[in-house]
Amino acid sequence: MGLRLATIAVLAATAVAAVPAAAATVNAQAKVKVIKPLVLQSVQDFDLGTIVLRPGSWSGATVKLARTGVLTCPAVVTCSGATQVAIYNVSGSNGETAVIIAPNVTLTNQADPTKSLTLVVDSPGKVTFTNSGRAGLNFPLGGSIALDSSTADGDYVGTFNVSVEYQ
Repeated sequence: MGLRLATIAVLAATAVAAVPAAAATVNAQAKVKVIKPLVLQSVQDFDLGTIVLRPGSWSGATVKLARTGVLTCPAVVTCSGATQVAIYNVSGSNGETAVIIAPNVTLTNQADPTKSLTLVVDSPGKVTFTNSGRAGLNFPLGGSIALDSSTADGDYVGTFNVSVEYQ
């Protein structure tokens, strides 16, 4: 009888193993968003005009050309000449936002490269595209410099290092 029970047990185990497990199916959605590459172009250079230092001993005079084009010129200096903000054009995909990366600019005195000024950049920070493709959006960059009575005279020149990336 023991052999018979063992045979029945083996047959029962084989029958259970032969029954396939119930399959489960779940659908998941797959999607991708494709956006145009960012294209950045310079449209207009920055120019703070001419600054004349007043006599005497003073410090902390900040001359600022806001990205709106408004010039702030403290009383210890005289500002003259045509000024203009830097203008860039960036194009990308409609509805997307691009972050503007515009670090400060070192302006080097062309007569004495050991002398420099720092242009603190006034940037909008980011732009949101209202169109796609070539038209793009123009955005301005302004900036400010700090002067004192011992600032060396001369032409100071530097280069903006602007980049953009999708947010």
